[in-house]
Amino acid sequence: MRIKDIPKIDRPREKLEKYGPERLSDSELLAILLRTGSKGVNVVELSSKILKKFSGVGLAKASVKELKSTFGLGAAKACEIVASFELGRRLLQNKQSVLLLSPKDVWDELKDIRDNKKEHFVIFFLDARNQEIKREIISVGSLNANLVHPREVFEPAVRHLAAQVIIAHNHPSGDPEPSEDDLEITKRLVEAGKILGIEVVDHIIVGKTTYRSLKKDGVI
Repeated sequence: MRIKDIPKIDRPREKLEKYGPERLSDSELLAILLRTGSKGVNVVELSSKILKKFSGVGLAKASVKELKSTFGLGAAKACEIVASFELGRRLLQNKQSVLLLSPKDVWDELKDIRDNKKEHFVIFFLDARNQEIKREIISVGSLNANLVHPREVFEPAVRHLAAQVIIAHNHPSGDPEPSEDDLEITKRLVEAGKILGIEVVDHIIVGKTTYRSLKKDGVI
């Protein structure tokens, strides 16, 4: 089957554009790099053959010479594959996953909001091993109130494929004592997380010199 005979919604490039790269198979991702197949083989089939030959992490270490001798790949396609893996290695070389296991870990990560004069509501999106996928400030409130809707927390959590989240915000007064709004927001987010299967691990309230964990306080 030629690639143009595949329904448009199932073509790799269209799938990536609509659903994101996470929804594509390895062969579909490689097919986007290759763009075209070879004689008698469409690009997705060619990608599958290449991945099968260079099983495991072999493709990431393959040289241009090795790739050029595979299924008639030309120099241009071989160079694109090698360049893509090299770029990925360089971008990830200095990336370190933050492991968040305790309120103190979160406190250490939030030095930048401790002295802010407005409340900053922060979400840590975590994988199943408590490693940080991404951190986002989703709301900046007034001096004494910062109401957050569950969709602002869980829409990006679903997008980032988070297994769990830690929520946190600062108190501009410097006193981390939770307010009634803090308690209500926490309970509402915990219930929303249960429905979606994304655990709210903790809610940390940050003061100037100390913090409070609502999990330790028994709110979560």
